[in-house]
Amino acid sequence: MWAVRCITSAKAVAGSLRDALSFPAWASGLLLALFVALVVVGGIKRIASVAEKLVPFMSLIYTGAAIFILIIQWRQIPSALAMIVAGAFTGTAAVGGFAGASLLYAARIGVARGVFTNEAGLGSAPIAHSSADTDHPARQGCWGAFEVFFDTIIMCTITALVIIISGTWKDASIDGTEMSNRAFSAAIPGGEYIIAICIVLFAFATTIAWYYYSEKAIEYIAGQKTILVYRIFFIGSLVYGAVAAVNDVWEISDLSNGLMAIPNLIALIGLAGPVVALTDDFFSDPKTIRPKDHSYASLIRIKKDVKRFH
Repeated sequence: MWAVRCITSAKAVAGSLRDALSFPAWASGLLLALFVALVVVGGIKRIASVAEKLVPFMSLIYTGAAIFILIIQWRQIPSALAMIVAGAFTGTAAVGGFAGASLLYAARIGVARGVFTNEAGLGSAPIAHSSADTDHPARQGCWGAFEVFFDTIIMCTITALVIIISGTWKDASIDGTEMSNRAFSAAIPGGEYIIAICIVLFAFATTIAWYYYSEKAIEYIAGQKTILVYRIFFIGSLVYGAVAAVNDVWEISDLSNGLMAIPNLIALIGLAGPVVALTDDFFSDPKTIRPKDHSYASLIRIKKDVKRFH
């Protein structure tokens, strides 16, 4: 499913480079596939190294540019916030960008895009969090919850304000990437180049992270022998995503999100007991750093004889 989701990253890169540099979509897809292949062949350590360097850099560029726009346009922020709140309850959300759509449809799109951006409930983030160096599972879980808050509430709100202030949201004929490009370029000379760089870096880092997730899943289910075939499929899907129609890309992505969310949410119900036990244990004394060799088996009732099913 992560290989399917990565086509949205490829589409975003293709759209951004097209708007900023008139770069053909197929060439964007090939370049992204090439660079991802170079990182993937290097293995997990190189993936972690590349992502570690890219994420802070791209975050600073994007956040800095967005905050700069909001500072110079600060007088319009209150009206933009009021428009967001009012639009959510008056039907504007169902019309802006989705002409003729119902409020229910707009809500579905909003939930789908929210899940896409923060991956809450998909079961993907725990793969990365499980490899973190932490003293308590619940402490790391708090960071996971913070990620959802920061990504959706903070970063998405900043982006929404920039787009609303620029007025580009009124044009229903353009997609999200072009809308962001126009919003930044309207406020900052050369803003389309800034957003293009950020989107390329975001998409690249996201793609290699998704590859790591999917490789672990494939290895667990089918074994190490299938990894090469999966790598070819994953890298090839990037080229397809760059040239595919926007609506097709999002429909496929939403479907893959649903297919991941359903089994994961069912599993979460079964894990409710251990989660509550670990949370209570952590918040009974959250300031204490537990020894790294401390065992939580008694809280989560691990069965030591569990075996892989393949």
